[in-house]
Amino acid sequence: MHSDRKAAGHIAKAAGARSLVVDFRLAPEHPYQAELDDAETAYRWLLSHGYEPRNIGSTGHSIGGTLAVMLPLRLLAKGEATPGAIVSVSPWTDLTIENASVDENEDNDKMLSRNILELFRGAWLQDPAVGFTDPAISIANADLTGLPPTAVHYGEFETLADDGAQLGRRLADFKVTSEVHPMPEGQHSFVLGAGRVPEVDLAIQQMGQWLRKHLGA
Repeated sequence: MHSDRKAAGHIAKAAGARSLVVDFRLAPEHPYQAELDDAETAYRWLLSHGYEPRNIGSTGHSIGGTLAVMLPLRLLAKGEATPGAIVSVSPWTDLTIENASVDENEDNDKMLSRNILELFRGAWLQDPAVGFTDPAISIANADLTGLPPTAVHYGEFETLADDGAQLGRRLADFKVTSEVHPMPEGQHSFVLGAGRVPEVDLAIQQMGQWLRKHLGA
């Protein structure tokens, strides 16, 4: 929550909206599905305070960018209304860690590496019944039918660059209204550079425009 609130504030300002920054529980003490449960709790809290689903944006970066998509998918499975739009930044969408960019960008990505991803995966997925290809975990394999308009942003220098690109292709396959924005030389979770890096600020303006357009702000 404290590391992300600046970036969240910049996105909120660009969108002309308020931002609820969720201090979700962390692995390994709280493995999957705790974080998704917390995202759903936050969403229902907003509903209880009078916010309409169509006026709520589901946003996040890194595993938060994954949760930003997982939450609407869970709601769709329950037959419930989803947030009006999604902004997913640097999402981790394929937990097999088999995409080529994981190794190709080993020297470019200053935050993530294969070893770190394997460490995170082991901490998060502690249920042996959940495989790495399970669509509930690897949203690259999920049925994306019915997702609200979704914008994907990722850095071309990050280990998860192929994950972001793959999600963009899957959204198109399922005819979800979508945009994909690869940032040249962008790092993983580049959005944390809000207010300091011109390219990041430009991307945040694009995120804000997307939310304004689809949330009716």
